[in-house]
Amino acid sequence: MPILPRHDLPPLLEQLRLSNRTIGYTSGTFDLLHRGHVEYLELARNLCDVLVVGVNSDSSVRAYKGPTRPVVGEEDRARVVAGLRSVDYVFLFDETNNNRSIEMLRPDVYIKAGDYTKEKLSSAPIIESYGGRVELVSFVPERSTSAIIERIGLIAQTGSVTSLPIEPRPALFLDRDGTIIEHVEYLHDPAKVAIKPGAFSAIRRFQDAGYRIIMVTNQPGISLGYFTVEDLFRVNARILRDAAPFEVVFDKMYFCPHSNVDRCSCRKPLPGMLERAVADLQVLRQKSIFVGDSRVDIEAAREFGCRSVLLREPTASGKHDAGASLADVVVSSWEEIAALAG
Repeated sequence: MPILPRHDLPPLLEQLRLSNRTIGYTSGTFDLLHRGHVEYLELARNLCDVLVVGVNSDSSVRAYKGPTRPVVGEEDRARVVAGLRSVDYVFLFDETNNNRSIEMLRPDVYIKAGDYTKEKLSSAPIIESYGGRVELVSFVPERSTSAIIERIGLIAQTGSVTSLPIEPRPALFLDRDGTIIEHVEYLHDPAKVAIKPGAFSAIRRFQDAGYRIIMVTNQPGISLGYFTVEDLFRVNARILRDAAPFEVVFDKMYFCPHSNVDRCSCRKPLPGMLERAVADLQVLRQKSIFVGDSRVDIEAAREFGCRSVLLREPTASGKHDAGASLADVVVSSWEEIAALAG
């Protein structure tokens, strides 16, 4: 199927309309094309006679997903999408929304994935102003490019792939910096990793008690350009090496590379990374525990619906910080946390 400049499409689509063909339009990054993408586009094609797909350019993807994406360049992504049977036309675009594309193409049907709502679409009023309509299509759950990237990262760090667990189990969610390891601002040097005293002995007790061991960490330094994803993997690999003598095994290591300005859904205090663990590992939400050292960790635990533990040294006045009032349990050492494993 042809990949065309966007400005070449309007006259071509107008000719198709004269033949009573219904024009549908959707868009996306389509980075590391997977089953969810393919089935979504098949469903979109069922809503129209001609499906036009806008593929975000590399600069567009970086603007809203951060500097580590896309994994695959724009020309390759467009070519793969164009090769799908359900797709009729493909173009690349630089904006971070679809308003300009809809104004130019005037599709009869604008199709978006079901994780959106019509109220959240700034382009919905545009298409409805000339008589078009918006259709929301369900997407395949538990399929995402981010999950594939993290799976690859886990393989790179551990050198092996384990099959996904099938039995539901509680999880011990762990913040990284200031919780498992001593806090270092924008840590990117593995040589500076210092494990908190007693951390792995305590984590091992939870592991023996049947908990999944899952790290969830905000790493805005990636988005801000202070270090790379590869630097993050090297630091995490050091943590894995230090955990090995205790026979501690991490089931997952989730990270959010975004800063506050990126407005992502994964950055704590939002519970996006914890929700992914439910989908990936069948985590039992209410029986799980989240150990962190800051208010955002405690807020994420509360939003997610699991027990929260604040690991925090008292201030000079003898009181803990504001996060202590929200936490279910406040402790000053990993020895105290170990006792919670039962």
